[in-house]
Amino acid sequence: MKPLALLLALAATVAVASADDKKVAIGKAAPDFKIKDSAGKEINLADLTAKGPVLVRLTCGCLGCDKELPYFQELHTAYKAQGLTSLAIFREPDAKVEAYVKEKKLNMLYAVDTKGESWKIFETKTMPSNFLIAKGGQIVKISAGCDTSGMIAERLSEATAKLTGTDKVEVKSKVDAAKPAVAKPASAAPVAK
Repeated sequence: MKPLALLLALAATVAVASADDKKVAIGKAAPDFKIKDSAGKEINLADLTAKGPVLVRLTCGCLGCDKELPYFQELHTAYKAQGLTSLAIFREPDAKVEAYVKEKKLNMLYAVDTKGESWKIFETKTMPSNFLIAKGGQIVKISAGCDTSGMIAERLSEATAKLTGTDKVEVKSKVDAAKPAVAKPASAAPVAK
């Protein structure tokens, strides 16, 4: 019985140690990160966080990310005046992203990383992943995965409001209210015989 207890204790210690070794985590400093935008200009995360909070979104143009985009655009617009910078990093080729950005009228800073180096730096394999970073560079929230209902953006709005000391903007409600109503099919009238 003692060898089993020893083995379990060792496994628990290794699990805690590996979690503590993770460099990208809530409460830790954001990684040293630089990437070039579509014009070749360097974006330096440290420079951005020196000015205010930053939302880094590792994303793509897939159907799920596409459905989430309006919520993140609203989030960016809602807190931009309070200093929020949003940075979307796409995994697709430049030409596809350029067309997507124009079609969607993307209103935030963006870059392309076809090799996925950003995912390695931010220690994630999940797409999309969002990292809310406070002014000064501390990670305050990490949200991974896709939620086309807008709830991830809504939770990030709450965290952003706390960071900026402002009232929370209901980004989900705003986007949902702006969506065109879906017409329901008319019920078929009974056919007379």
